[in-house]
Amino acid sequence: MTPQLQQAIRLLQLSTLELNAEIQQALEENLMLEVDEAIDEQPFEAESVDEITDPSTLELNSSDDKIPDELPVDADWSSIYDISPPRSRDTSQESEWDISSAAAETGLYDHLLWQTCLASFTDIEQQIAERLIEEINDDGYFIGDTDETAESFDSRLMTPQLVEDVLKRIQSFDPAGVGARDLRETLGIQLHQLAADTPLRQQAIAVIENWFDLLAENNTLMLRLRTGLDKQSLKTALQLIRSCNPRPGQSISKKSNDYVIPDVTVIRHNDRWVVESNTENAPALRINSGYACLIKRGDRSHGNQLMRDHLQEARWLLKSLQSRRETLLRVAQSIVTRQQAFLDRGAEAMRPMVMRELADELELHESTISRAVTNKYMLTPLGIFEFRYFFSSHVGNESSGNHSSTAVRARIKKMIHLEEPEKPLSDNRITSLLKEQGISIARRTVAKYRDSMAIPSSSDRKRMI
Repeated sequence: MTPQLQQAIRLLQLSTLELNAEIQQALEENLMLEVDEAIDEQPFEAESVDEITDPSTLELNSSDDKIPDELPVDADWSSIYDISPPRSRDTSQESEWDISSAAAETGLYDHLLWQTCLASFTDIEQQIAERLIEEINDDGYFIGDTDETAESFDSRLMTPQLVEDVLKRIQSFDPAGVGARDLRETLGIQLHQLAADTPLRQQAIAVIENWFDLLAENNTLMLRLRTGLDKQSLKTALQLIRSCNPRPGQSISKKSNDYVIPDVTVIRHNDRWVVESNTENAPALRINSGYACLIKRGDRSHGNQLMRDHLQEARWLLKSLQSRRETLLRVAQSIVTRQQAFLDRGAEAMRPMVMRELADELELHESTISRAVTNKYMLTPLGIFEFRYFFSSHVGNESSGNHSSTAVRARIKKMIHLEEPEKPLSDNRITSLLKEQGISIARRTVAKYRDSMAIPSSSDRKRMI
């Protein structure tokens, strides 16, 4: 397999962000390439190079110069191309805006340290506060020990009580509940910081301070007896507790958001689902005609040979990019054709589908389908989905053949969402309900699907309201 075909395979597997990085590097290294910024012009096609100059006059007619109309990108990736580690980012090339944006991102530590400047601490208290903040983890919990903190200072003024007082003041910082030692304390801090006229605030605080064990055990009856509240009042108090954040530190994060750029868009037009390529996810490229015209016939100089090499590499890159776009569009169209019921009615109508079916239909190797659906995204009226989302195994049933495992998961999730909070559905009951709908699966399969969706068991879902 030629290096050019290996390049086509590699480009097919890249995500949109990785492809943009690859294109940017090619623009920097190949003088024959430029971004096509023309609005009214058609995107450059590899064959248009022949209109600039005759390739035969450039002596590029080697055995590797012949490229088929469709690249056979169905070979085994691991046996052909060695994946190199990602290139390290050159920070010297970052713009001033990028650097200032990164500097503007703050974490929980910096956020708390900034608030100490507004707390009117003395010099000694400021030292203690800085030491305590170092012992607060990303969830916002204090994981240190006030006695050990006091002993770490070589001063008689540093007493455990003084350290405890400073910690109490830190617990009044933003976000609410920060600096607590455990869940019970952080819930209590957040409830105390609510407005005094909040309905049933004192009762909720009493539950946290006096009957936290009963709260953890979901013992509704004992809570009503101990608090003296009726069912509706207890429900309101517990909802107030649930409104608190069990991990207050997570609300202050220095992590930037990750954005997904869809490769294709699916829209409904004239009662048909139409797939369109997203032409804005990567810059359009073309051959720089000015440099191409500088190539001299029969010139064997180093500069002329370099331009001819760059021209050939540019032609192959454009052809590989075109092949990538066509392959992704064909795969997306095939997926949409098979999953029209999903687009019409949602996840419960998902059909079972495996990559082998698409490979046979499109006459491609299964490994090509696998590379084409990895880290590629589709924008639909229901949201953005990775191509792989539409592939799921078959689940047998008694009446209608097979159901998709994704559709079964959606049905289970819907059942649990509609269940009564005081009487949650057990896995056995869900199995029976699915069987009534013609889906025959084992109880352990239901449990596996429920766990995969991070849904607790029925006993853990039971609410005290």
